[in-house]
Amino acid sequence: MLFLDELPEFPRAVLESLRQPLETGKISVARAAAHVTYPSRFQLIAAMNPCRCGYLGDAARGCAKAPKCASDYQGKISGPLFDRFDMAIDVAEVPTLDMLSQSGGEDSAVVASRVAAARQRQRTRFEKLRLEARTNSQLAGDAVHQLVQPDDKGKALLENATQQLRLSMRGYARVLKVARTIADLAASEQVGAAHIGEALSYRQLNLGQQDAA
Repeated sequence: MLFLDELPEFPRAVLESLRQPLETGKISVARAAAHVTYPSRFQLIAAMNPCRCGYLGDAARGCAKAPKCASDYQGKISGPLFDRFDMAIDVAEVPTLDMLSQSGGEDSAVVASRVAAARQRQRTRFEKLRLEARTNSQLAGDAVHQLVQPDDKGKALLENATQQLRLSMRGYARVLKVARTIADLAASEQVGAAHIGEALSYRQLNLGQQDAA
């Protein structure tokens, strides 16, 4: 797992170098005397503020450069790199007093058990088809469309969203894989409209727009 905090603060060349291993799980190093390819499969998680000051949309604390500051700051992340993220989630600010409360969410052990069961479903599915993939995220090419076939409502929703959101082929495939995983977590063999809808909701962060940030 690779976690990059304050993603736009990394040099552009460093971020763009991640595109190849994210896509193929391998990285090639070329020198004058040799060309070597190494395995490089990892899970990338990144975090970033909507703008440099971090208070976009907050009139009391935001800077005077909004919303242009957000466009400039978020624009450091190229479209091709952003397209390689399976999910992009906007996390709203949590009031300090809420963070100090003792109320908790779902127990981590319960979540871990559900994730383990979902991964086992994937492994069983891949073993039957004699695929080398271990998780849905590793599916590529025709295997994605062969293994992830939404029901009629799910397919119609995805086709409509592809036009409305202008999804690339890469984005389309990633929505399918995320939807398949959501269905696995719900112990559902069929990928339905609800799974497609949830997967689509994770790709609607519009970089550079104040209302989305």
